[in-house]
Amino acid sequence: MNIQNSARLGFRLMTENDAQLLYELDQDPAVMAHINGGIANSMTDIQEIYIPRLISFTHKEKGWGLWHTSLLSNNEFIGWILVRPMGFFEGNKNTLDLELGWRFKQSSWGKGYATEAAQQVANTICKVHPELQALSATALVENHGSLKVMKNIGMKYIKNYIYNDPCGDHDAVLYRKSLK
Repeated sequence: MNIQNSARLGFRLMTENDAQLLYELDQDPAVMAHINGGIANSMTDIQEIYIPRLISFTHKEKGWGLWHTSLLSNNEFIGWILVRPMGFFEGNKNTLDLELGWRFKQSSWGKGYATEAAQQVANTICKVHPELQALSATALVENHGSLKVMKNIGMKYIKNYIYNDPCGDHDAVLYRKSLK
């Protein structure tokens, strides 16, 4: 599967060869603030944790993975859009409800890029997979930027919950867009 360019952005599926880009993105404490409290991931973390995770959920034909997002004007990498089944790592993978996520460089914030990218990826995924029932996203409660993107792409609030990860438990929200 390929994602067509949007008005300002280009897309390609990321691979293990993109470790340096993932590392660079994760070095900004502001970018990481609503991920793990602002702690930069080391290159060892990227290579030993995140690349194996990326490989485990990437499925080119289905469009699952991290979609490298770059500016068409200069081909600069500005972030990524995640697509994978909800519950993928919790043991209750739901291929009819795909999780969307995003992480963008601080220099690209406030310009509508995350919304444009998430919408372009979501539109393509929905066209290729008419059987999908929903698109979902989760974020920490205080991550107002991600909450705005969720609302901008038509997702609605579902619930507050405690998100468990290796860095600890966090107050999170779940948003969803029903497709049926």
